[in-house]
Amino acid sequence: MPVGSRIPDQQDYRTMTLEAFADTIVPGEKRSPDDQAVAGASTGGGAVQAGAIELLETPATGLSNALDDYEQALNRHARAYAQEHGRPLDDAVPPFVALPFADRTGLVRTLTGPDHPERELWVLLALFSNMAYDTAAHLHTADAIAAGHPGLTAMGFMDPDADGLWRFSDFSYRRQLAEPHPGTTSTGSPA
Repeated sequence: MPVGSRIPDQQDYRTMTLEAFADTIVPGEKRSPDDQAVAGASTGGGAVQAGAIELLETPATGLSNALDDYEQALNRHARAYAQEHGRPLDDAVPPFVALPFADRTGLVRTLTGPDHPERELWVLLALFSNMAYDTAAHLHTADAIAAGHPGLTAMGFMDPDADGLWRFSDFSYRRQLAEPHPGTTSTGSPA
């Protein structure tokens, strides 16, 4: 281990490992030159910058109490993968983080493959990583857009009106499909 480096504590290990997994699902650019969890395989923000860890830690996902188990299992799989493929691991970071990006994607492809016995667990983690990017599910949409959420920005998600509500004066199908319910309020809510 290089002089002056420290071994991450268990919370750091979990966060780094889960960030590296999320970054494998929706890659982004490094947050700083010494960022080890985010591989930098893409430009712009990816799942990590979109808040994947914040979403995973939200109790509503049903995964927050299992994140330590996910981290430990992913790092066990990474150690086995590294040994099988002759990849040296840096002991200063979690095993999954130590893998090069191509090996991270290879391992995730295996874990989410149709024949893997733990497939459902890894697909679920991947879905939440993707959800953080695609929907900002852990944030109010208007707040996410105001903060420049990378996924919503990349998709060109429309800004709300000044009052924080979305109104669409131009119908998406270029025609009105139905009349509003007579009990609809001026804010668009049902009566």
